[in-house]
Amino acid sequence: MSIALQLKQARENSGYSQNEVATILHISRQSISKWENERAYPDLDNLIDLRNVYKVSLDDLIREKKELKEKLNLTDAQIDEQRKKLSTVNTKLYQNTDEGLILLIVSLISTMIPPVGIFVPMYVLWRNNKYNSLYKTIMLVSIIAILVSLTNSFVIFSDLFLNLGTNTVYPTK
Repeated sequence: MSIALQLKQARENSGYSQNEVATILHISRQSISKWENERAYPDLDNLIDLRNVYKVSLDDLIREKKELKEKLNLTDAQIDEQRKKLSTVNTKLYQNTDEGLILLIVSLISTMIPPVGIFVPMYVLWRNNKYNSLYKTIMLVSIIAILVSLTNSFVIFSDLFLNLGTNTVYPTK
């Protein structure tokens, strides 16, 4: 079995897509595709990272792959040395799931202060990404918060500056 087939099989067994593995390793999806279609080989650092992501041994990935070892010019001692140097890979793809709840709360609280409630939800929208657990909810709440804050800000501004002297105070009996 070729290294490309082994990499693809290990990825599929782990339940990751090419895009998810690329996101975890901070490389392009095309690199993963090239490795799995034998158009290129991963370097040693990426092999060790792949081993951590797929939770298989490096030997399983390149065992009996003399052509890969020759292309990488590696010995077992060099592989062990590189393994010790590299830190473990964070395999948690959706690393900021807790941030979704925080962004939602910040957006909701910002509506209590009308001028601030216009700009803070804009920041929340900018900060929000598709890996947040409440991605679409945050977008909806932030847009509503902006609209509510715009309305409240207009009401306050018009009461303070636009209707001077037009308010009537009625005495109570």
